[in-house]
Amino acid sequence: MVGQDPVVSRETATHQGVAKSLDDTPIAKAAERATRVLTPGAAGTLPRPPHRRIITVANQKGGVGKTTTTVNLAAGLALHGLRVLVVDLDPQGNASTALGIDHRAADIESVYELLLGEATLSEAAQKCPSQENLYCIPATLDLAGAEIELVSLVARENRLRNALDSAQLDALGIDYVLIDCPPSLGLLTVNAMVAADDVLIPIQCEYYALEGVGQLLRNIELVQAHLNPRLHVSTILLTMYDGRTKLADQVAEEVRRHFGAKVLNTIIPRSVKVSEAPGYGMTIIEYDPGSRGAMSYLDAAREFAERAVAGTGTR
Repeated sequence: MVGQDPVVSRETATHQGVAKSLDDTPIAKAAERATRVLTPGAAGTLPRPPHRRIITVANQKGGVGKTTTTVNLAAGLALHGLRVLVVDLDPQGNASTALGIDHRAADIESVYELLLGEATLSEAAQKCPSQENLYCIPATLDLAGAEIELVSLVARENRLRNALDSAQLDALGIDYVLIDCPPSLGLLTVNAMVAADDVLIPIQCEYYALEGVGQLLRNIELVQAHLNPRLHVSTILLTMYDGRTKLADQVAEEVRRHFGAKVLNTIIPRSVKVSEAPGYGMTIIEYDPGSRGAMSYLDAAREFAERAVAGTGTR
C-alpha cells in the first residue's frame, strides 16, 4: 500500500502471526472445544434408541473406571438430547456425588427404599442440577446392609427389575437407564443384571485388566440361564489408556481380539482431570469440557448411541 509505514506493516504482521500461533496452542484448542461443548445446542442431538435400553455397568475389579464411565457416559448422552436415568447401586454413592446429588440428606428417598418397596421410582429419581435431561436414583449408606435384608425377601433377584416401572420411566421420557454396580458379584449386582438387557464392561488398559473378567462372564451366563435370558454383553469400553506404554497397546489389542465388534473404537485416556471432577460434584464434561477426557467420553457416548440405533455389537 502506498505511503504505508514499513515498520507498522512489520508490527501488524508480527501481531497477526502471534495471534495465529496462539490460536494453534493446546490451551486455545481446549478453550475452543469447551466453548463448543458448553454452547446450548452446539453438541447436536443423537437419535433415540428404538426402545428404552437398560444397561448394567459391571466389573467386579475395583478402580477400572466403572462409576466414572457410568456418570460421564450418561452426561454425554444427556448433552446430546437423550434422557438418561442413572441408578446408583453402589453403597459408596460415588455416582450420586459426581452427579451433584446430596445423598447424605436425612430425608432422601434412595435406591435402598426403592429395592425394599418403600418408595416408587418417581419418588426416588432426582433431576441432576446441571443437566436438564439427566436423572439419578442416589445410593445411601443404608444400601450397605441391603444385601442381607434382601436375602429373606420373595423374588429377591427381581426387586430392581420390578421397581423400574415402565410407566414411570415413560413419564420421565427416559431413553437409557445406566446402573452403576458395586465392585462385587453379590445380590445387588445380580439385581442389576436381572433388570438389564445389556452389560457394559469397562476394562482398564493395565496388566490385571482381564483378570476377573472371565468370572464376570461366567456369572452373566448363569444369570442368562436361570434369571434373565435377554441379558448379554453388548459393549466393552477401554479406560485409563496411557499411550506412553506398550502395555496399554498390548492390553487393548488383546481385548479387541477377544471381544471383537463389542469393543468401542473410542478409548478413554488416563487423566488427572477425570479423577478430580467427582470431588467437585461434577462430571468431567462439566469440570473441564475442553479436556481430552471430556472429548473422549463425548465420543464414546455418540458411538454408543449410534450403535444402539444400528444394532451393532448387540450380540
